[in-house]
Amino acid sequence: MTSLDHVDLNLLRVFNAIIEERSLTRAGQRLALSQPAVSYALGRLRTLFDDPLFIRTRVGMQPTPIALELSGIVGRALDTVREALRYAERFDPAVSTRTFRLSLSDAGELAYLPPICEALHRLAPNVRLRIEPTPVEQIEEALRVSRLDFAIGNLPELAAHTRHRLLFDETYVCMTRKRRGLPRGPRIDLASFTAATHVQVLSVEHSHHALEDAFRAHGVGRNTVLELPHFVALPSVLAVTGYYATLPRRLAQIFNRDGEFRIYELPVELPGASVTMHWHENFDGDEGNVWLRELMTDIVRTFDRQLGKRA
Repeated sequence: MTSLDHVDLNLLRVFNAIIEERSLTRAGQRLALSQPAVSYALGRLRTLFDDPLFIRTRVGMQPTPIALELSGIVGRALDTVREALRYAERFDPAVSTRTFRLSLSDAGELAYLPPICEALHRLAPNVRLRIEPTPVEQIEEALRVSRLDFAIGNLPELAAHTRHRLLFDETYVCMTRKRRGLPRGPRIDLASFTAATHVQVLSVEHSHHALEDAFRAHGVGRNTVLELPHFVALPSVLAVTGYYATLPRRLAQIFNRDGEFRIYELPVELPGASVTMHWHENFDGDEGNVWLRELMTDIVRTFDRQLGKRA
């Protein structure tokens, strides 16, 4: 195995430039190197990988299969190095090009991702945000090794292992399409609830599956005829069926902005959910992390207050 101690990492920049430009001349111009310098670097790369890497043709330098396989690896490695170097800079949201990675349930995406994106577009137009769907059991490790910067959701299992901040407490309601013959009153009775046909949302990324455990603890069974992995299709399904769904209150309010659904209190009291933001202690003092978590805290709490006023 070739030791990293004997590899000039600038060679990877040359490799990346050639594979993107398909020309030694253009690669040199991009890197402010002469063509002989690029040719010399390519020779060293060929020796290092024991492969021609690029073949000269009439349409440019064509990569070999090994070069194509290396291209993604090298590109990601250079992105990681660039990202690491950004941490040495003062964070200025107006000019930063930093990428932040956030684990967020689809309910969170529907509810408060839009106002977060609006604020980033206005205050930090070059900052990039990646939503990384992450199974609950992998979030702690992802935060620790910086595959994630933040996780937002009802994630009580993370509290002992992360820095965290409560954003709001959530409760659950039942929702169905408005029509004649529905149960009266603000709370659906247990008999009507158990007799109804239900849609159940089971997300592998976050803890909505805990809802079913809570119903079982109360001895409440549901006649579930449809299981969905995400909430995004739920309002469309409810709008054309007589199905019922149990979902977070705030999400029900968002889905019911046009007033086409009936929202009920549940027939039994279920434990609420604490929607919390998590990050790793290594980033407590990181300027970019501090800036974004304060921004997201303000946005989510403001959004929650505004939604409550419209209820």
